[in-house]
Amino acid sequence: DLKPENLLLDGTNSNIKIGDFGLSNKMCDGEYLKTSCGSPNYASPEVVSGRFYVGPEVDVWSLGVVLYALLCGSLPFDDENVPNLFRKIKHGNFTLPGHLSADAKDLIVSVI
Repeated sequence: DLKPENLLLDGTNSNIKIGDFGLSNKMCDGEYLKTSCGSPNYASPEVVSGRFYVGPEVDVWSLGVVLYALLCGSLPFDDENVPNLFRKIKHGNFTLPGHLSADAKDLIVSVI
C-alpha cells in the first residue's frame, strides 16, 4: 500500500523507508495477482479493473501518484464516490500544474 503515509524518512541519511506491509504479497517469477487492496486513490488501472498484474507496474503507478501528490499538493485522481474515482483512474486523465519542471512532468507522465 504505497502512499505518503507509509513512507518514512531515515533521520540520519534522509533515506526513504517503506512501512506498513500489512497489504503486501510475496511473488515468484511467472505469478500474477488479481488482488484489489490498499488505498483507492493510489490504485492502478490494473487493480481497479480487476485485471491480472505482475506487481511492480502497480507499485510504479502508486509511486507516480505519490510523486504527483508531493509536487502538486493534491491527487491526480480524486472523488468521494469510489466508482467515479475508479472511472477517473481507468481513463487516466489528469492535469499537470504549470509550476512543475519539464523533467518532473515527463517523469510523472511516464509512470502514471
